[in-house]
Amino acid sequence: GKGKGKWKGKGGSGDSGEFDQERAGKSGKHTTMKVPTTFNEMFLFNGAVMGFGSSLWMNEILEVFEDIVHNISNSYRLQEACDTLSLSLAKYKGTINLAEFKAVMLASLRSLVPADWGSQHEVAWSWLWENVERMLKGQMGKPRVQEKALDRFIMRLTEDDVNYLRRELYKSFFALAPAGQDYFKQSTTRLYWIADKVVEMTIEMYRDPKTKVDELSALGLRHVGYGVLTEFFAPYVTGAVEVVRTMTNEPAAQDGFQWSLGLMSRILVRTINEGSTVVMQAVNANSEKSLRKAVKIAPRGKRSMWMLNITVGTQSISPLYWAIESGSLHTAKAMIADLLVIRADRDNYYYGAMDLFERHPDVIHRLCIDAPDLLPTLLDGLIWRSRVATNGSRRVNFYIKYLIQDMDGEFNDALGWFVDFQDPKTICHPVVELFSDLLWSHLANRSFLTGRLFFLFTLVVFVFAQAFIPQLNGNQESMGERIATFCCRCIVYLVSLGQLLAMQFRNIAQSIKNREFVELMGGQMKVPAYLTSVTEQAYLLLPLSLIIMCTQEPIWYCLGAPDGELFTQNCPEAEKHKEAYATMSMLAMMLYWMLMLDLTIVSMRLSAYVLVVTRLLDELGLYFGAICFLVTTFASSISALKRAASQFASFAASYWSLTQIAFRMFPDNYYEDVGESPALHVMVSIFIIASSVFLMNLLVAQLNAAYDYTYSDMLGYARLKRGSVTVTTMAAIQQKRWNAFLEHMKFDVRLEFNEGDIGVVGGIQILEPSNANPTTVDTIVRYGGTTAPSMPWPEDENTNMDDDDKLERLEKGVGKVVKKIMSIGESGSKNKKGSSSTGHSSSGGSSQGSE
Repeated sequence: GKGKGKWKGKGGSGDSGEFDQERAGKSGKHTTMKVPTTFNEMFLFNGAVMGFGSSLWMNEILEVFEDIVHNISNSYRLQEACDTLSLSLAKYKGTINLAEFKAVMLASLRSLVPADWGSQHEVAWSWLWENVERMLKGQMGKPRVQEKALDRFIMRLTEDDVNYLRRELYKSFFALAPAGQDYFKQSTTRLYWIADKVVEMTIEMYRDPKTKVDELSALGLRHVGYGVLTEFFAPYVTGAVEVVRTMTNEPAAQDGFQWSLGLMSRILVRTINEGSTVVMQAVNANSEKSLRKAVKIAPRGKRSMWMLNITVGTQSISPLYWAIESGSLHTAKAMIADLLVIRADRDNYYYGAMDLFERHPDVIHRLCIDAPDLLPTLLDGLIWRSRVATNGSRRVNFYIKYLIQDMDGEFNDALGWFVDFQDPKTICHPVVELFSDLLWSHLANRSFLTGRLFFLFTLVVFVFAQAFIPQLNGNQESMGERIATFCCRCIVYLVSLGQLLAMQFRNIAQSIKNREFVELMGGQMKVPAYLTSVTEQAYLLLPLSLIIMCTQEPIWYCLGAPDGELFTQNCPEAEKHKEAYATMSMLAMMLYWMLMLDLTIVSMRLSAYVLVVTRLLDELGLYFGAICFLVTTFASSISALKRAASQFASFAASYWSLTQIAFRMFPDNYYEDVGESPALHVMVSIFIIASSVFLMNLLVAQLNAAYDYTYSDMLGYARLKRGSVTVTTMAAIQQKRWNAFLEHMKFDVRLEFNEGDIGVVGGIQILEPSNANPTTVDTIVRYGGTTAPSMPWPEDENTNMDDDDKLERLEKGVGKVVKKIMSIGESGSKNKKGSSSTGHSSSGGSSQGSE
């Protein structure tokens, strides 16, 4: 009657029908009750019927009963489960009669399998419970007493006692296991911290056993990655217990500490033994060769999960993530490459991409942060290219399903992770380029342009109101022009300004909600983090400019003029406000046009050009800074001359004249006045050489070098900008459009490799020119023989052989040849000696005969 998770039966208990009829009779109505179909459901039902519904301690046993049944043949594991269960039962304050559980258990099993149940089953399950009951009764009443005694012992420890415990624990441990000194390489403070955690966990094991077992399982799996030998746990426990025995004479405290620490040690040892797979051993060695040997014995249907998941109890660890976290990047790269190899037999294709993204939906984010060098390996593995070209084109499959959508069918954060990574090379990878373009062209493009067209409309209205309409007839305004101007400015103040203010309030609220602030002036002032972007700063300055314009609007001041015309701007009351209004109008106009540069992302080439220009502005800023310093230096020097030309009579005049000279705006006829003073002539000549010859040529050289450096990545930066806009726009896409897009992509349709060869799902197929990426080898690894998923792939000595393997194979071959030559030489020399001896004997016999 064992099952994984749920035990199903063929019918209900004999009492269940009578119980239903009784309830229906009492209520006078027909009652339909769900018939229990699993062991847990049947147990709870029978427990209530038999009058044990208030025995809540049974639920504690029921939670771990499946593990007890599965481990009945493993006494070591069964004892651990019963010990942990005894801690949970110790929290129950009522009376515990274990025989009651046996009665309900047997009744439930009889109800689930009435046709198959027999005397042998009765005996077997009774024997099982007798063993469990014996182990539980051995601990009944002890945990509560030991917990109180151990708690008193720990609370009485002084600082000197704690230091003594730390120090003597490791002295005793290293005396019992000298080899442990080679593994405990951390600092003394770290070792003392571990000792403190061990003592703390012994009492927590009594207080919250369920949580502590999960934590210990997770800790044990991490120790698998550390490669810790389980032989050290027993002497560590012995050493700790010996030290505690010297610190207290209370038997309950000694026994409580020893029992709790021993249970923790058994859990850790069991977790490490179960989690120490050959794959984890290869990760610890950071050896690609060891990894290949480890996974070659894996069943082909489970090969991927061998590298992605190790589960012990309720905890799991990923060998791939552990390889990344521990720095075993060679092994991690080999894992990713192995997962993304398409293997095939006659019946099935095996491709680990789905398993990878299902087990680790955030794998892109993890690689961007911890192992960016592995991103090309991952992305290259999502591409399949046919080696067969037809009519100048070849098929290419891009398996991008789980870069676009997550396992729940929602928008994946992969594009946002690539954008945050800010690597222009990665964003231009064919895989990233393809799926980002699909999102842009099918979804984000229309929504983005719709929003920008409204902004463009407000810009056109603003231009007409500020630049075109006022210039039609000079100061002579017609009634139509005044009404048109008033309407345009109302649209700007009400619609455009309202939208901009709403956007700012929304951004500020989001920053406050997420606590996203940056510190300025040494932490004395905090501003929202979104304002670190130049574009967002412009979006803030624009509404501020419009607000100032609205306060200085001449039309408002002329509305109350006694003789003013309707909506006129020309009245005495408005004259003093026109200058400020015109200045802010100019600033707002520039901000409007600058913000319209976002439209350049529609064209990658145009966007790349704009980005190159903006990145070169830093060099131009350095040039202007040098010019300002040079002008200030020479202007202050020239102003010290007593007899200088009128253009250089003061510091301000000198500064203005030198600025004109630097930018070649100085009138030619003024140079005659400069020549009248030799000192002034020399200073101006030096200034011209320094500014126009040296700094200008230096600027050209800097711009050339910066352009060459930026040009190779300008498309990447343009794609990063478009990707950022796409991610922001996708948040506003309606679910209906998203579902229609996924349906159009048909990610669940199996893609064809070559004609008639139907492959795996999860991608799209395109045709590319055959000379774009020449491919002469089929990247699908095909195998003959059995097609059973439980069988490993046949071993191919030529597959995935690196240079070391080939060299080792060559050395073995050369060694065999050398041994063979040496054996032939030895046998030849022996034959030669034998021939010489035979010849000598024959000649000796002839001599004797002649004599």
